[in-house]
Parts: sequence; C-alpha cells; structure tokens
Amino acid sequence: MPDRRQHRGAHPQDTRLFAESFVKALRAAVGDMQYLLSRGYAERSALSLVGNRYRLQERQRKALQRVVCSEPQFVRRKAKELPATSLRGKEVIIDGLNQLISLECALSGGYLFAGLDGCLRDIAGLHGTYKRVLETDVAIRLIGETLQQLEVTQVHWLLDQPVSNSGRLKTRLGEIALESGWPWEVELLYNPDNRLREEQVAVVISSDGPVLDDCHCWFNLLPFLLKSREIAATVINLSPA
Repeated sequence: MPDRRQHRGAHPQDTRLFAESFVKALRAAVGDMQYLLSRGYAERSALSLVGNRYRLQERQRKALQRVVCSEPQFVRRKAKELPATSLRGKEVIIDGLNQLISLECALSGGYLFAGLDGCLRDIAGLHGTYKRVLETDVAIRLIGETLQQLEVTQVHWLLDQPVSNSGRLKTRLGEIALESGWPWEVELLYNPDNRLREEQVAVVISSDGPVLDDCHCWFNLLPFLLKSREIAATVINLSPA
C-alpha cells in the first residue's frame, strides 16, 4: 500500500502511550536504564531488563532508548557541545535526515523527547524510505535561516544513500539553497555516521548518540531553532526527578 501521509505528525498510539498516567513509570525507567548503562550493561540488555520490568510497549521502549545515556556519555557529550555564539565564522556538517525528520515532526504535532544530554529526538521510523511531507520545505528553510542567523560560513549536508528518495531530497536541498543564496553542499553517503564521527574541522550537527560520543565537537541545533523561532513543539521530558 503506498504511503499517502502528508505530515510527519504523531503516531495514533502516542497520545495514549505518553499520557501523563504513563510518564511517572517512564521516568523511573529512564533512571533505571541510566543506572545500568553507567555500570557497564550493554544497551540491548539494559533496555530489555527495564522494558520488561515496567511492561513498556514498543514505542515506549524506543523513546526510552532515544533519551537515555550513561553518566560517562553525558559528561563526554556535554564537554564537546558548543554554544550558539561560537558558530560564527565556522563550517557545519549536518546529519541531514536525523535533523530534518525531527523538525518535520515538531512542525506537524509529532512528539519529541528530551534526552538526558539535552537533545530533542523523535521516534519516527523511516523503514528504508524517506517521504517528503508538507512540512519538508518549511523545515529546510527554517534550518537555513537559523544557520544564517548564526553566521556560519559553509553548510555541508550528509544524506543516507541507501534510504530511498534521498536523491530527491538532495535535489530539493540544492534548489532551496540556490533560491536563497545559501552556501550549501549536499552529499549522499552510504554511512554518513562514519564521516560525522571522523570530522575534524566542521562543527557536527546531529542528535545521534553514537555520533555525539565520537565527534570532535557538536552543536545542538533543534532546541535553539525552536526557541529562537518561537515554535511550539510537543516535547515529552522523561528525565527522572
């Protein structure tokens, strides 16, 4: 059956799965999983133990996985995070689908989850295919305008080549950049994460945990963009009290 969705909005189950009645248990689960990760448990084992203990459903487990990091990971990530004021005159390299899909979710009423490291993450599933939605062009322009506001000198987008329609997205990014006079380059790579982890010059823009663990420095774009553009998003904070 073809995908006829026009928005990246909330999953039909999310209103129930992340209602206030579940939040207390989910916050306890976050605390338990961080404890286990900080003591050397593998993520898969920790997620299974905690998910089973609190009887979490699949999307709740996905949210748990996205928001939690160990205490050492938190310290390492925050030490490499740059403030917005430091981006002036710098080049940035963007984890394209990672950032774009989260912003599309925010603009269309989908749920974002505040990670322990301060990043906002979605739990949308690509399933190997990226589909443009009504919010796509708006999201691209918002990112462009925000980076222009931050006075970056060059923007390099990385897209996942194996994901269907990433070539079309590359074309659209190029068209909008040309219309706006923005200094953008867009590249399709089989595994953009490897490039992001190894980058030594440009500031990395991503919310992917393993990328943040390994990259030399990064900027947390989405919270800054939503605040500076006064965009109201549905953000679920699962941090334990």
